Amino acid sequence: MIDTSTPGPLAITGATGFVGRRVLALGARTSGRPLRALTRRPQPPQPGVKWVVGDLNDSNALARLCRGADAVLHIAGVVNAPDADGFRIGNAIGTANVLAAAATVPRFVHVSSLAARQPRLSLYGASKAEADASVMASRLDWVIVRPPGVYGPGDAEMRDLFRLAQRGLGLAPGGPDARISLIHVDDLARALLALATSGPSREIIELDDGSGGYAHADHAAAIARALGRPAVRMIPVGAGLLNAAAGIATLIATIQGQLPKLSRDRAGYLAHPDWVARGGNERLAGLWQPQVGLDDGLADTVRDYRERGWL
Repeated sequence: MIDTSTPGPLAITGATGFVGRRVLALGARTSGRPLRALTRRPQPPQPGVKWVVGDLNDSNALARLCRGADAVLHIAGVVNAPDADGFRIGNAIGTANVLAAAATVPRFVHVSSLAARQPRLSLYGASKAEADASVMASRLDWVIVRPPGVYGPGDAEMRDLFRLAQRGLGLAPGGPDARISLIHVDDLARALLALATSGPSREIIELDDGSGGYAHADHAAAIARALGRPAVRMIPVGAGLLNAAAGIATLIATIQGQLPKLSRDRAGYLAHPDWVARGGNERLAGLWQPQVGLDDGLADTVRDYRERGWL
């Protein structure tokens, strides 16, 4: 007998954020299943997408989001908050609420962060580690994805690095031997959609672009190439200088009634020398592999930034 059943919805949190927007756009084109997406405020219609208005503290909205879904992609989270409670509410408690709503969903993909690997370095990392622990304690068929630095068109987090490179400068936090991993947002989106249907179960996966990591100088030089500029001059930034800069940024942001981009909390993990992803690409062999190299991805990002007037 031919199975004529249609696949159930894919439920997505964080669909209006940087990563979530790309997941939603790619999923609407390629997943072959209806999409449900949580949003704090009404969104314009999008083919193949049903918007569910609510947030991570709205149990009724989360129930509507998850009911009958084949999988949940939990992307939503807080990367900047004024205090520990802000991080914990946005990441740990928010994740626990989604887990409760997804109790009968066959597959749960949780987007964490490499920062969770070192929870003592920052409130952010601690809150993501607590969220991960909740996922691991659940009875769901879960997989936790810990991406490294995610970049690409529309990303505002790394924009200042491009502006510095435009001035011929680059930053080197964490010491001369520090290394980071990176992944283009489209590669991460493809990985998340693939994991929503198959792949490792009850595992933590660290993904990157397949490079094995970069020195900060290599990353800055690649940004300069994308900008069409000569090599940059690197500025070593130790923990003391990072903390001092974070203090100044926090004071200015407080006066302006905003959250600082370089907070003291963020300085805590930026100074760590090892943010290289390990092992996840091999675990997804046959299911996913990165397709966007650094030079192509940065050129793509620069084009977008210029179109937006960010550079």
